Amino acid sequence: MTMIKPSLDELATKVDSKYSLVILAARRARAIQDGSAPLVESKSSKPVTIALEEVAADKLYMERTQVSNRPNG
Repeated sequence: MTMIKPSLDELATKVDSKYSLVILAARRARAIQDGSAPLVESKSSKPVTIALEEVAADKLYMERTQVSNRPNG
């Protein structure tokens, strides 16, 4: 069995939730697939793996915005 690198435990310390990790990695992977240069050197050619390696290397972060209720009226 092969170990996944970077590990989910390591990646979980970089974001506030697994949901945020998925959104961040998916957006970055799409950018890489569309031609954006990777921010880390990787043995992989898969955009999602590269994006996760970038998160692990602290090259990416996600700033969450606050959601508020719509005012009545």
